[in-house]
Amino acid sequence: MTDFLALVVNPDLPFLRYALLAGILASAAFGVVGSLVVVKRISYIAGAISHAALGGIGAALYLQYHFGWSFMTPITGALLSALLAGGIISFVNLRFKQREDTIIGIIWAVGMATGLLFLSRTPGYTDPMSYLFGNILIIGQNDLWMILILDVVVVAAAILFYNQFLAVSFDENFARVRGMRTGFYQGLLIIMTALTVVLMTTLVGIVMVIALLTIPAAVAGLLTRRLKFMMLAAALACLLFTTTGLAVSYIWDAPSGAVIILVASAGYLLVLAFSQTQKLLRARRRSV
Repeated sequence: MTDFLALVVNPDLPFLRYALLAGILASAAFGVVGSLVVVKRISYIAGAISHAALGGIGAALYLQYHFGWSFMTPITGALLSALLAGGIISFVNLRFKQREDTIIGIIWAVGMATGLLFLSRTPGYTDPMSYLFGNILIIGQNDLWMILILDVVVVAAAILFYNQFLAVSFDENFARVRGMRTGFYQGLLIIMTALTVVLMTTLVGIVMVIALLTIPAAVAGLLTRRLKFMMLAAALACLLFTTTGLAVSYIWDAPSGAVIILVASAGYLLVLAFSQTQKLLRARRRSV
């Protein structure tokens, strides 16, 4: 770890500093949105949005190459497709709730298939691995600014609408009876999830971004039941996982995204084991 820190401060290795900063900044968005996703139990929606984003990436690259649409960057395409997917899911959730799982499955599959089709028709972009699994080491200054803006938007929304998110997440039916616009806050949460998923794909890729939305929040859920503390704990856990995973992957010369996820998974198992042990000890004390 000491060697890694020495490399981080090396002026000849700015990409490593950018990667570390990206992991630190991303932790805020992952902590806040991930906690809401886990508490609301909509991880499957986040998964569908993340896979739908590949369709937008493939379409953007196709339009760039064949039609010269330079403004249609991969991140723009991913944002548009993710927001479209989120909008469709929100509409179906409000109007046809019993069909929500079917639509989510269709969006999941169509997004992946469309992305792969466009990528196969775009010379130079036939390998989707970089978009599926990401590479935190290619983060640049513009990416850092985008992640920082996302953090500001997500944290501001969480502060402004904390009580509403709390009500919708834990008892949506009761909140609706009390006159709350649950559909609006459900849609807002899905939009926040879509933005987080897309802008974080450069960290660990489309396939594994869902893990950093859920694992740190799951860890935090084992430590606290208060939503605001869960958000904070999830952000700190994500910070620990990304920093440790980046250091290990650089030292071992291994894929950074995969290592980060494995570190996060190991962290979850350790906290789960600790939590279960504490429960057993408390139960034994009560029985004595």
